[in-house]
Amino acid sequence: MKYHVKDIKLANEGKRRIEWAEREMPVLRLIKQRFLKEKPLKGVRAGCCLHVTTETANLMITLKAGGAQVTLCASNPLSTQDDVASALVKHYGIPTFAIKGEDNKTYYSHIQAVIDSRPNVTMDDGADVVGILHKKYPERIESEIVGGTEETTTGVVRLRAMEKDGVLGYPIISVNDADTKHLFDNRYGTGQSTIDGVIRATNILLSGKNVVVVGYGWCGRGVASRAKGMGANVIVTEIDPTKGIEAVMDGFQVMPMSKAAAIGDIFITLTGNTSVLRAEHFVKMKDGAIICNSGHFNVEIDIPALEKLSKSVKEVRNFVQEFTLRSSGRKIHLLGEGRLINLAAAEGHPASVMDMSFANQALSAEYMAKNRMGNNREVTLENKVYPVPKDIDREIARLKLLSMGILIDKLTPEQEKYLASWQEGT
Repeated sequence: MKYHVKDIKLANEGKRRIEWAEREMPVLRLIKQRFLKEKPLKGVRAGCCLHVTTETANLMITLKAGGAQVTLCASNPLSTQDDVASALVKHYGIPTFAIKGEDNKTYYSHIQAVIDSRPNVTMDDGADVVGILHKKYPERIESEIVGGTEETTTGVVRLRAMEKDGVLGYPIISVNDADTKHLFDNRYGTGQSTIDGVIRATNILLSGKNVVVVGYGWCGRGVASRAKGMGANVIVTEIDPTKGIEAVMDGFQVMPMSKAAAIGDIFITLTGNTSVLRAEHFVKMKDGAIICNSGHFNVEIDIPALEKLSKSVKEVRNFVQEFTLRSSGRKIHLLGEGRLINLAAAEGHPASVMDMSFANQALSAEYMAKNRMGNNREVTLENKVYPVPKDIDREIARLKLLSMGILIDKLTPEQEKYLASWQEGT
C-alpha cells in the first residue's frame, strides 16, 4: 500500500484518538453498522481530499465498511493530525497522503496520489480534486467519474461557478447546503474551534478585547456569538446588507473595515473571498493587533501585501508570526500562516458536530453510488450541484436527536389534513 505520512510510529496514539472521537459520533456509528451489513459502496473508488482529523478518520472507516476503496489526502497543508494519518494507514488499511506543514509541492503531490487512485466518486473540501481533474484529466471525467460530494462553502462557490460556465463534468452533492451541516458545523463547530485555535496560539484573554469578525455567514455568526460569550466586544464587517441588519439585531456593532481596522484587537476572517484584510487596513491597525483566518483558503488575508509593508518578520510563538511595519514600527501578529486557525493551532470541530456533517457525506456517497452506478438507478442526475436530499437531511437530524435521548412531537392526522388543504382558513 502506498502512503505518505510523517511518522508511522505515531499510529497507536492516532488510533486512541480516533476511537475517542468515535464515542461522540453516534449517527455515523449507526450508518457504519448498516454499511457493514449491506455494503452499499461496493465498487466505489472514493478519492477523498479532506482535513485529516480524528473525525475524518471515522468517516473514512465508515466508507470502507460500506465496501468502498478509499484513498485520502489533506485539503489544507496545516490541518493534518499526523498521528491520525499514520493510524489510518497502519490500523485501518486506508492509503493516506498527508503531513502537517507540508509545502505546496508536497500538498499537490498528495492530491495527485488521490487522483492516481482512479476514483469514480470524489469527496472534496475546497474542490481541489475536482479542479485538477477538470484541468488535467477531462477524459477520466467522461469515462470514470460518476459523481462527487463537496464539504465546504468555498468549494461550493467554485463548483457553482463551474456549473454556471457549463464546464462542470459530473454531478456533485453540496453537503455544505444540508441543514444538518451548515446550521451546526459552520455555526457551532467553527464558532468553538476558531476561538479555541486563537486561544491556543496566543493564550490571550478575549474578555474586553475588540474582536472584529469579517463576514456574518453561518461561520461568522458562530464566532461572533462565542466571542461575545467570552466577554469580547464584537464588531462585524459585511458586504451583504441583509446580513448586516441581522448582525445589528443580534447585538453587534457593524461598520466598514476601513473604520474597524483602527479599533480592532483581534481580526478573524470568515468570508471565502480574497484580500478582505489588505494593505490599507494593515497600516491602520493597532500595535500588537492579531489577525487570523478561519475561511478555507489562505487568501482572505493579503499576506504578500503585509510582507511588503514590513521591515522584519519573526516567529514569536508556535503558529504566531510577528510582522513589524516599516512605516510605523507597529507590530501585527499573523496566526497559522493565514490558514484555517481552528485546524492549524487547534483540533478542528468537536466530533459531536462533525457527526452530522460526515453522516451527510456518507449517505450522499451512498446516494450517488445508488443513482449513478449499476442498473438500479432511480434518479437522473445532470452535471449540476445538488443539495443533499431532504429525506437524508431529516433522517440525520432524527438520528441525532435519538442519540441524545430527545423526543419531539408528531403531527396529528387532523393537523396533516389542515396543512395540506387550501380550503380551511380562519
